[in-house]
Amino acid sequence: MQIGIWVRNFAVLLFVMERTNGNALAISMISVAEFAPMFVFSFIGGTFADRWRPKRTMIWCDLLSAVSVFAVLITLVLGTWKAVFFTTIISAILSQFSQPSGMKLIKEHLPAEQMQAVMSIYQTIFTVFVILGPILGTFVYQKFGIMISIAVMGLAFLLSAGTLTFLPPDSLNVVEKTGTTLREEMVAGLRYVLGKKILTLLGLCFLAAGLGGGLVQPLGIFLVTERLGLPKESLQWVMTFSGIGMFLGGVIVMTWAKAILPQKLLAFGMFISAIGIAVCGLSTTPWLTYLVYFMMGLVMPCIMIGINMMILQNSDSQFIGRVNGILMPMYTGAMVLTMSVAGVLKEFFSLVAMYEVAGVLYIIGLLFLLPLLHMPKTSSEH
Repeated sequence: MQIGIWVRNFAVLLFVMERTNGNALAISMISVAEFAPMFVFSFIGGTFADRWRPKRTMIWCDLLSAVSVFAVLITLVLGTWKAVFFTTIISAILSQFSQPSGMKLIKEHLPAEQMQAVMSIYQTIFTVFVILGPILGTFVYQKFGIMISIAVMGLAFLLSAGTLTFLPPDSLNVVEKTGTTLREEMVAGLRYVLGKKILTLLGLCFLAAGLGGGLVQPLGIFLVTERLGLPKESLQWVMTFSGIGMFLGGVIVMTWAKAILPQKLLAFGMFISAIGIAVCGLSTTPWLTYLVYFMMGLVMPCIMIGINMMILQNSDSQFIGRVNGILMPMYTGAMVLTMSVAGVLKEFFSLVAMYEVAGVLYIIGLLFLLPLLHMPKTSSEH
């Protein structure tokens, strides 16, 4: 699945860059197409993930992703190039049902003391694709074009669905809920999150970080071309340095997983990222930018593992999907908001100003975590 996602990300980016001659608004709309469905469908997908059997849900999501990709391929053959946006939109929608189901599987099948170590291993494996993905995506697109790139996406999703069939069967206590309405379960999820201080503060942290991340997320390619004076294809090397950092960071966190509270991991990662974003905006030297991306990659596992573990440790099993579905839209919704205007803002403000503001927003998010730093490690009912 990761191969399909990374081929999609870079093939669509480079294809739209060529078709629009580097139009900033069109580039930012790629990110909107990826993150807007996350905001709209995350709560709904999380609620259904709590109702449905997680393994079966994940398999069906990958199969439907493959079908949608091949449908877009047919549309491209007929001559409508803008259909490439739908490959991102549809897979982003389906991921909102699949991702919380994966977290629920971890909660169902693993003892609490092993979850942080397993999440660290998962994050390390994921970073292998972050390193190889940009190179692979750029190579496939430049060598074979958009048609073959999209075909590779579809094949990757089919292989992912086949691999998921080897997972252990869903637990016998996982029963699809039919006695309550979708609306009742969504309201219960909201009350559950608002009733837990740690989840509420985490949501506010997500909100501030999302505003900052969305402001600069679509502008990475302009950082390469305008601030560093490099060709657009050099973005793959920036991402590769970040990926190498993520891999090493994942190994380090995996080694010390049990010794560090997840809220401290998250706070440390956000602090370093805030500084890194600000330095990237100021830098005009390629080696410095590469080094900073490496450092931000190094702490990215701290952020991802910290977030997932705070949700897993502070949520009961029957609420995992809804907690994920409430908190993540606060991040993605904020990202979509600032991503939607990033292309327009770039016409009025410098890249430097936008990156510095993003760094400040990360610091604001970090402030919401401060009350949680001295809270003891907790674990909800397993």
